[in-house]
Amino acid sequence: MSHVDGEIASQPACWHRALQMRPAGLPQAGERVAVIGCGTSLYIAQAYAALRESADLGETDAFAASEFPTVRRYDRVLALTRSGTTTEVLTALRSCGHTPTVAVTGDPDTPVRDAADTVVDLGFADEQSVVQTRFATTALVLLRASLGPVPADLPEQAERALLGPLPQEALTARQFTFLGTGWTVGLAHEAALKLREASGSWAESYPAMEYRHGPISVTGPDSAVWFFGEPPAGLLDQVRATGAYTVLSPHDPLAELIRAQRLAVELARARQLDPDRPRGLTRSVVLVDS
Repeated sequence: MSHVDGEIASQPACWHRALQMRPAGLPQAGERVAVIGCGTSLYIAQAYAALRESADLGETDAFAASEFPTVRRYDRVLALTRSGTTTEVLTALRSCGHTPTVAVTGDPDTPVRDAADTVVDLGFADEQSVVQTRFATTALVLLRASLGPVPADLPEQAERALLGPLPQEALTARQFTFLGTGWTVGLAHEAALKLREASGSWAESYPAMEYRHGPISVTGPDSAVWFFGEPPAGLLDQVRATGAYTVLSPHDPLAELIRAQRLAVELARARQLDPDRPRGLTRSVVLVDS
């Protein structure tokens, strides 16, 4: 069994633990907040930013750490970094001056400890696989809970997402599109990234209604189109008219992400790839001067 198999399977327990945490340093109601990350952490940042704004708790922007606009003024900067060593995240945190900063990390005994004012330790959700799964979802559970109530059965929904069969049509598709709205756009981006990383699949992601403005043209009978949350009115019929297989779920969208993680691993195995060690990737991107 690969590392990522065990990490995917451990998510319900990690979510239970995150729901019991009340860490200091997270954004407070009314603050103007920037959330930064790289790769998976960027997409989790996007989901959290949309959730926070929709809860009317304050303006919240999400940025790739390398694109963080240091000239903008924020009340707090929140960084998501599994490794605590990613060059772009550390650089952005060090550029914040007197703005309070907080980092959610899987390894607090790293340079992020000195780069951020406050560190939230999610070491219990850290991972050995290059491909992120449980750290990202556990961080979002923690952040969702900081905004208000989450579904009481969220960890149980994660259990069901682990146990149910994956759709055979998705396992045999050649092209994948993930669609979301609001906070689930970030989840759609993350699902597509998982398939690209682990299995080298042709996977795309879009805000659901933007998909109709061009990308639908690549969809056909060998495609799978996966919705995170309720499809916008009329879009499902248009997707089905292409002949694509469509995936909808009653799960909470974050629990549904677990099924996409599982799909990525199954596709990797079918292609005789190691999902723990994707081609060209490392667990942390540490840049050196060139």
